Amino acid sequence: MAKTLHSRHNKIFLDKLRKLRESRNLRQADLAVLLGRTQSAVSHVESGQTRLDIIGLRDWLEALDYGFLKFLKELDAELRRLDELRLRPKAGKTRKRAPRPALSRVSLLFQAASLTEK
Repeated sequence: MAKTLHSRHNKIFLDKLRKLRESRNLRQADLAVLLGRTQSAVSHVESGQTRLDIIGLRDWLEALDYGFLKFLKELDAELRRLDELRLRPKAGKTRKRAPRPALSRVSLLFQAASLTEK
């Protein structure tokens, strides 16, 4: 499994959490009180220093009065958009492969050896 802590996908997830808190006009300390945690714990999650498990995410969203499934659907849509952008070739750039030799060097050596043996 690929490491995800510093991935673009995780950055989108963390930005979404932070923006949701900010949209509720809450400071990290305010959210910490609602969660029964410290402000530094909230900061560590939002900065990616600490991971949030699925139960923690559910509690986090409940404290922000935001639907768990709604959040997951929105996050999934954003991540899929990111994946689509990464799969498209860049405008104006086409991939050109170097011409491949008809025979490999090993094949050429075997041909040369068989010619000299005859």
